[in-house]
Amino acid sequence: MENLCFGETVSLFVTVMVIVLLPRLTLSQTAAYTRPAKFYVNCGSDSNADHGKVTFVGDMNSSNNSVTLSGKGSEVINDQSSGEPVIYRTVRIFRRPSTYKFQLDSVGLHVVRLHFSAVFSREDLLNARFSVSVTSGSNHHLKSFSLQNFTETPRVEEFLLMINSPELEIQFVPDSSSLALVNAIEVFAIPDDLEITNDLDKNLHILYRLNVGGMKITPANDTLGRTWLPDYDFLFKKDSARNISSIQKPNYVSGSRSATEFTAPDFVYQTAQALDHSSSRGAEGMLMNVTWSFKVKSDHRHFIRIHFCDIVKDSQNSDFYLYVNGYPRVDIKPSEYGGPVTPFYKDVVTVSDGFGHLNISIGNKESNKDIVFLNGLEVMEFLSKSDSDPSDGNRSHIYIIAGCVAAAILALVFTLLFIVFLKRRRPKKTKPDVEATVWSPLPLNRGGSSDNRPISPYNNSPLRNLHLGLTIPFKDILRATNNFDEQLMIGKGGFGDVYKAILPDGTKAAIKRGKTGSGQGILEFQTEIQVLSRIRHKHLVALTGYCEENGEMILVYEFMEKGTLKEHLYDSDLPPLTWKQRLEICIGAARGLHYLHSSGTEGAIIHRDVKSTNILLDENTTAKVADFGLSKLTIRNQDQTHMSTNIKGTFGYLDPEYLSTHNLTEKSDVYAFGVVLLEVLCARPALNPYLPHEEVNLAEWALYCKSNGVIDEIVDPNLIGQIEMNSLLKFMEIAEKCLREYGDQRPSMADVIWDLEYVLQLQTMTIRREAHDEEDSTAIDSGVIPRLMVSDSFSMNSFVVKDDESSHRFGNTDSSETRVFSQLKISEAR
Repeated sequence: MENLCFGETVSLFVTVMVIVLLPRLTLSQTAAYTRPAKFYVNCGSDSNADHGKVTFVGDMNSSNNSVTLSGKGSEVINDQSSGEPVIYRTVRIFRRPSTYKFQLDSVGLHVVRLHFSAVFSREDLLNARFSVSVTSGSNHHLKSFSLQNFTETPRVEEFLLMINSPELEIQFVPDSSSLALVNAIEVFAIPDDLEITNDLDKNLHILYRLNVGGMKITPANDTLGRTWLPDYDFLFKKDSARNISSIQKPNYVSGSRSATEFTAPDFVYQTAQALDHSSSRGAEGMLMNVTWSFKVKSDHRHFIRIHFCDIVKDSQNSDFYLYVNGYPRVDIKPSEYGGPVTPFYKDVVTVSDGFGHLNISIGNKESNKDIVFLNGLEVMEFLSKSDSDPSDGNRSHIYIIAGCVAAAILALVFTLLFIVFLKRRRPKKTKPDVEATVWSPLPLNRGGSSDNRPISPYNNSPLRNLHLGLTIPFKDILRATNNFDEQLMIGKGGFGDVYKAILPDGTKAAIKRGKTGSGQGILEFQTEIQVLSRIRHKHLVALTGYCEENGEMILVYEFMEKGTLKEHLYDSDLPPLTWKQRLEICIGAARGLHYLHSSGTEGAIIHRDVKSTNILLDENTTAKVADFGLSKLTIRNQDQTHMSTNIKGTFGYLDPEYLSTHNLTEKSDVYAFGVVLLEVLCARPALNPYLPHEEVNLAEWALYCKSNGVIDEIVDPNLIGQIEMNSLLKFMEIAEKCLREYGDQRPSMADVIWDLEYVLQLQTMTIRREAHDEEDSTAIDSGVIPRLMVSDSFSMNSFVVKDDESSHRFGNTDSSETRVFSQLKISEAR
């Protein structure tokens, strides 16, 4: 992905402007534009309704002959007693695909707005699921634009579409066993003298439109009937900005990227957010940026329009920078557009940061200057390109070319299929046992010892060829552990016992002694040493030495004062961790895993045994990932999956895709980390056979509770009253993504880190804001950055405890129980 920021001094940006849509709502100064009187449809009504300075005509009104409705199965609900605006008091419902057909007066750029409301509170309306498509001639503008969850209404979906035919159709298609609905429709033309640079890619879905630093602007106060929302909830760090305003009318001037009264209302240019240097200056005098953050689709391009108007006093030479997702800055020079109170704008075409977030920032060029401001923001999503509409004279040539191309593609496909068929018929070479470590240790010498010492599997150890400088004499190990005194034992594991020790240099250490005599754990021992000897990270437990004398397998680690994460969650008498501490621990562990997955020059290191007992805490409660005995290295430029003949890992954390296919990837660690997230939230083990069978598997039980809106039933009681609701919602969203059935649907650890840091920010911002706004009864609920408001995964109403459900609400759990206990049959798992 590449972020393209448009600056006037960079010639590349000028080229890009020619090939992408820049829907510049800029009329010439002499143009007289009045919003057209049609088409505005009051759906499900036979009467007209005034709304936003225009009149909506009832779709049952016989005089409205330019709009027709086709399709069977529609019905109307009318509630004139409602206190909602008139256009929302009637709604048309479709139980089958139905179409509104418009006979337009002209072609060209049009605004299409769809109004939805479920003010009637009927459950089938609130849960309606359907798609909308818009076509004009051969062009498909909206393809299966899905809509659902109408608990927050009214809801307006707005589009900017290039219409190439006077016949426009808007089709509503309900999902199976659901319905579609619409309250009102707007379709009106934007005049021809708008400057449009390209005819192929100008279909946009408006996502956000903000009046920065000001109040909500309603359609009645906007020439084009737009709604501009306040920006406060989108500010990433609210105390970094201060509101400024002016009563002076904007000074509109002609020129490239100079705004007019149609670009945005005067109100947008009369308010702004400016950098609040008093609260954003760091300890070293550095100034922080002001950032607005949005939730968007990660796989879509976005068009952003940023509005500026210099209403800051004493702002001469107030040049500053604009950033999008932290990428190359754009110079903002208000003086080039006519000076104070002169509106202008910048356009940017970009994608999200890869995680579904879009961040727009402004920042100073110099630390001793504080003049940084922004007045308005519009974020739009590019829709799929329209199909071309060639003229009749060229159509036959295109058909011929298309036919030739199709024939060539078919021939190529059949050739490739034939080659694949031949390759599959060839006998496959037997793969070596992948449980032999990927660092390929030398064959183990199991011969006798010449000095009558116990037989050692390490007399020909490959570790001796690595010259690691980490060997510790066995006598020092004995002295450090007081001959492995049981009173110094601090843990037991599948590999062996762990002792607290004081090394000869006085440092504390944790010494893990492998079980000798059985021949088990040799590969894990070698793997652990070779992994930890080549990596160093703040959130990975450091190996300080090892010993392989006398057949011993001894590993020496830095001492982690506070033990395992599990001990601080359940099955111990330790005081419970706070929600903030738990989030910081999760972030630290995620950073350690991300380092494993991304830092190796040869390939990614897969931990393969991520669990709460393998996340350790130091004296500062800093999390560090431990136990690398099962780790694997996936070589770059080879298959992304690693076939495993034996499944290894821990019950309850095993990736279901890994279980079924034996394909091991980094996403197997992501799945296990998702289980750890649930342990952190719920303070219970991944598997608990003493619970009712539907609750045995934590992952399955938590996801079931989440889907049924009762996740609060399994949240650790010690966290009651600590977790801000939106922090909980986002945290559960992350866990759910990690636990998706297929690896390619799960996020990377980099994605997880970003999202967890956002969860922590939600939590800390709320606490900080509550401390400042305790007496403000009108404050926006919970101080939430509304990126969560557009999430498809959650509804605030879904987290209501349902007391009327029976004890058998899990339904038929046979398949669930089978999945849980199928893991217990894997002999190689630990």
